[in-house]
Amino acid sequence: MADKKGTTMDQEQLKKRLEMLDKRLDNIDSVVTALVERVMRQPVTIEVTCPKCNSVVQALLTSSIKSGSKTQAAH
Repeated sequence: MADKKGTTMDQEQLKKRLEMLDKRLDNIDSVVTALVERVMRQPVTIEVTCPKCNSVVQALLTSSIKSGSKTQAAH
């Protein structure tokens, strides 16, 4: 009977961890969506500095879709 109780506790812990992972993925999705929406409106520049040589690398993200154009969402 102790085995069954331990299994139930393991299942509850797994369920909680999956719920936490789901929330984290939802948060990541929200951040990525906001970034993509911003890139669609205006360019975004990302700068990364190398910790060893202090060189700065810049990446410019832009959209090839005009903001006024109508697009149909894929299903």
